[in-house]
Amino acid sequence: MKHLGIELGSTRVKAVLVDDALETIAAGSHGWENRFENGVWTYHADEFVPALRHAYAELKADYAAKTGETLSEIDSIGISGMMHGYLPFDAAGRQLAPFRTWRNTITGEAAGILSEAFRFNVPERWSVAHWAQAILNGEAHVPQVARLNTLAGHVHFLLTGRFALGVDEASGMFPINPATKTYDAAMLARFDAWAAERGVSRPLADLLPAVCVAGEEAGALTAEGARLLDPAGDLRPGAVACPPEGDAGTGMVATRCLKPGTGNVSAGTSIFAMIVLEKPLSGWYPEIDVVATPAGDPVAMVHCNNGSSDLDSWMRLFAEVGETLGAEFTTGDLYDRLFSSALKASPDCGGVKVCNFVSDEPLARAKAGPGVSRAPDSALTLPNFMRASLTAICATLKIGMDLLKDREGVSVRELAGHGGVFKTPGVMERVMGETLGVPVKTLSTAGEGGAWGVAALAAYRRFRAAGGVATLDAFLSAPASLH
Repeated sequence: MKHLGIELGSTRVKAVLVDDALETIAAGSHGWENRFENGVWTYHADEFVPALRHAYAELKADYAAKTGETLSEIDSIGISGMMHGYLPFDAAGRQLAPFRTWRNTITGEAAGILSEAFRFNVPERWSVAHWAQAILNGEAHVPQVARLNTLAGHVHFLLTGRFALGVDEASGMFPINPATKTYDAAMLARFDAWAAERGVSRPLADLLPAVCVAGEEAGALTAEGARLLDPAGDLRPGAVACPPEGDAGTGMVATRCLKPGTGNVSAGTSIFAMIVLEKPLSGWYPEIDVVATPAGDPVAMVHCNNGSSDLDSWMRLFAEVGETLGAEFTTGDLYDRLFSSALKASPDCGGVKVCNFVSDEPLARAKAGPGVSRAPDSALTLPNFMRASLTAICATLKIGMDLLKDREGVSVRELAGHGGVFKTPGVMERVMGETLGVPVKTLSTAGEGGAWGVAALAAYRRFRAAGGVATLDAFLSAPASLH
C-alpha cells in the first residue's frame, strides 16, 4: 500500500510517499516564504494550490523515476501545516481576510483577556486569539464568518470536503478538555458570553472544525480533490484521509514521542518543544501552552517564534561570498561545513553573542531585532560565530524548559530533535543538549519531519479503517508487522 503525507511548512511544502513499513518511496517539495504585508505575516491564498501541486508533481516524478510507473492510486492521505493562525471563511467558502500565520504578534489584547477569563494560557498565535482580536477591532468581515480554520484544515477541506481537524491542531484553535478530547465546553460558554456582549451572537462551536483523534474517520480524497492535487488526471479518488494535523503533532509522530515523559524539539523557522505530561500542570503560565498529542493526551509546549530564519540569512550571505570568490559548492555542502565548524568553537563562543529575533518573541517578551554583539576582546571566528548562532536558536527555549523543570517538576530524560537544522549529524544535537541540559537525539526521519509524520498518520488511519485496533504508539513501533 501507498500512503501520502503533505506538509505545508514555513519555508517548504513537502510531500512524502511511504509504504506499510513507513519507509519512504518517493518525495517532492516546493519552496515558499512568508510575506510581511500591512503589518501581518502571511501567505497569499492563491499560493496554496500551486504549492501543493508542485510538491506533488515532484513526488510523482520521483516515483516514476524509481519505479518506471505512473502514480495513479494511493491508499491513504494526510495533510499537515504550520500550526494555528487565522483563516476565516463565509458560508460560500470565500476567504474573508489574509491568512494570519503563527508568526504574528498582533493579538496581545485578546490573548490576555482570554487567558485571564479561562485561567488557561491562550497564546497570541492561537486561532481563538485572532478571532477575539478581530471582534475587539470591529473588523468588517466578522459578521460574515461562517467557518474558522487552520492551513492544514483548509487544505484537508479542499481535498476531502470535510471540515475537521486532528486534536493536536484543534488544541491550537481553542483549549481542549483532555477527558472529552474535544473543545472545552465551559470555556466555550465563557467565550460566547464575552462575544455576545460585543455583538457576536453565533456560538463559537458553530465556527470551529470537528475534532478527531488519530485513526478516526475524517473523510476521503474526492474526485475534485484528486484533480486539484494532480491536474494531469492520473490520481484516482478514494484514498482514506487521516485527521489533518499541525506540524507540532506530526513532529511528535516523526520522533515517536507520544508516551508520557517523552519529548521532542522541532527546529525550523520557529522552534518548539513538546513534552507529553505525566500529570496535569498545577497552574497556568504565559510561557507554556497546553496542547495535545494526535491521540489526545495533554502536552506542555514551549514555543518560540524565532528559530533558524536569522541564521539562514547569514548562510545566504556566506554563499554569496563563496560565489564571489569563484568557489563551487552545493547548499548542502555549505551547511554541513559551516555547521561542523561550530564543534571547534570555544565553549563560551569566544564572547560572541547572537540575537535571532527576526520577528517579535513573546516568550522572551522582546521585540524583533536580530543582531550580533561582542566585546573588544572577543574572538570573532567562524566557529565561534556558528556556535553562537546555533545556541541562539535554542536559547529562548530554555526559558520555558527551565520553568517546567523548576516549578512543575517536569523532567524528560532525552529530547528527540527533528527539522532541517539537524541534517548535519552530531552538531545541533550537541549544541542544543548543552544549552538545555538534556541529551538530544535524532532519528533517520529528522530532516523530513512532519511530512513523514502525517504520512505515518495516514497509514495508521488506513490500518484502523481496515479493522486494526493497535494504539498509534504501538503502530509506529512495528507498522509492517500489523498489516
